[in-house]
Amino acid sequence: MSEVLFLAHRVPFPPDRGDKIRSNHLLRRIAELAPVHVGALADDAADLAQEGELAAIAASRCIVRRSAPLPLAALAALGQGLPVSLAAFSSAKLQRWVNQVLQTRPISAIFVFSGQMAQYVPPEFRGRVVMDFVDVDSAKFEAYAQTGALPRRLLYAREARLLRRFEEATARRATTSLFVSSEERALFESRLSGAARPDVRALGNGIDTQLFDPATVEPAPELAGDGPSIVFTGQMDYPPNITAVELFAHEVMPLIRQAHPQARFAIVGRAPTPAVRALGGLNGTLVTGAVPDVRPWLAGADIVTAPLLIARGVQNKVLEAMAMARPVLLTPAAATGIGGTDSEHFALAEAPLALAGRALALLADPAAAQSMGTAARRFVVDECGWDRVLEPLCALIGAQSDAA
Repeated sequence: MSEVLFLAHRVPFPPDRGDKIRSNHLLRRIAELAPVHVGALADDAADLAQEGELAAIAASRCIVRRSAPLPLAALAALGQGLPVSLAAFSSAKLQRWVNQVLQTRPISAIFVFSGQMAQYVPPEFRGRVVMDFVDVDSAKFEAYAQTGALPRRLLYAREARLLRRFEEATARRATTSLFVSSEERALFESRLSGAARPDVRALGNGIDTQLFDPATVEPAPELAGDGPSIVFTGQMDYPPNITAVELFAHEVMPLIRQAHPQARFAIVGRAPTPAVRALGGLNGTLVTGAVPDVRPWLAGADIVTAPLLIARGVQNKVLEAMAMARPVLLTPAAATGIGGTDSEHFALAEAPLALAGRALALLADPAAAQSMGTAARRFVVDECGWDRVLEPLCALIGAQSDAA
């Protein structure tokens, strides 16, 4: 029987952040189709502790602690003319394990999750290579280079340039490359050089609508009170999330509190930076840090917001809020790839005044807000279940022909 090698830049357990949610569901589905060998990098001891979870579904596994500090990785990358992203996720130990698996097991396909892991695929491998870029990382660094301060702008520009070159070479090496939305796929294709086009497809994110079900979750007691609650969820050391909550706390909440003086803004997510923690108490802002479960916070929200100015791919936080039947206030960037309709499945706005206006309209009409939340849940149940989203995976890794 043919077997699959699965490479991920982070251990796909627990599925508690955007990249891990996607990689976890992909891995589980592949494990149902063929024996799978998993190589992954660990950010910390908590990641290393997930080896038991991997052992339950993987034929073999190798987890390596990513120990090189980012400054050292940057120096190594500068010295070798490589993107920092590659140097930061490079491991000789993991490469040796990959080579051993390919030499000793009947690997017919390699599934690579995240562009940084493409460096582990040997050029002589002749089986299928499915490259899940998820989104166009080089475009993200281009955006950082336009808004960041010196000298980081120069570093971001360098990263964008080198990463763009690496992404194209990787896509041309792969059998198929995947992106999380048709918008990301189109963006990537528009950046390719030459007339020949590699096989590039969209494979969206899904949502577990049984887990994210408002009928099974009680609201967080911290949100009880006289005023309305607006909630943001996400990894709070991620620069686009930091920018989003700073904008909302500083510029949108004062406008909302003119009409609702007791309104609160809850920032829910792990690893808040000092800049995020400093928002606590400002214009009704609460910074929770890590919570064991985001669902009670979503269930207790009058509005869930994702006012992202820079966003790549489909936002899991948006799908989760929609599945919980909450009215969701989004910027156009955060709505990319969702596929719903403004004013029916969510509310779109971008400038602070417009965001405040849409929020106040929802708060002024609870029936309309409830109707929007109901329509949002119906949409994700019908369109965004993981079983439906991952239907093409069998053919992509070649398991279809094995099963025939």
